[in-house]
Amino acid sequence: MRTLQAAAAIVVALTLQTTLSHTLLVNRGAFDLVLIVVVYLALVGGPTAGLLIGSAAGLLQDALAGGILGIGGLAKSVVGYGAGFVGTQFILTGAVPRFLVFALGSAAHAGVVLGLYRVIDPRSVLPPFETVLSQAGLNAVIGVSAFLVVERAPGWWQRRRLQRSGFGRRWRA
Repeated sequence: MRTLQAAAAIVVALTLQTTLSHTLLVNRGAFDLVLIVVVYLALVGGPTAGLLIGSAAGLLQDALAGGILGIGGLAKSVVGYGAGFVGTQFILTGAVPRFLVFALGSAAHAGVVLGLYRVIDPRSVLPPFETVLSQAGLNAVIGVSAFLVVERAPGWWQRRRLQRSGFGRRWRA
């Protein structure tokens, strides 16, 4: 069941990534929802899950985006493993530690991708540092927000059901 949920999350992230990147922002590389899902699932599932999910998600994204197949898969698997390892070694319940994991994961992903492209073609042009930094910050904000929504949604849903059924209301005598 968890495998199906992870696959559904990756498919939704890929769909939203391809849809939102063209409509909301002019710069296509402004955020990476697939990377956010990989880091989230790695933090929840551990390093092995992060490695496998990152590899599969990165390969799917590479296949859809074009370019060199495997670079995104390798980068996302490295980041997924690293985020899963950090998640097992440290307590990451607050917003600031999660923000740091998402931001560092995004920066590491950009470093691996840009490094591999630089090795393949030494004359390739690297994006400015500000672009990588802004993408890391935006990914971190979206990732922490996703954590909050996923953690608080079941409680919100339960309170809403109780209020509709009448058990959540106070009865006056």
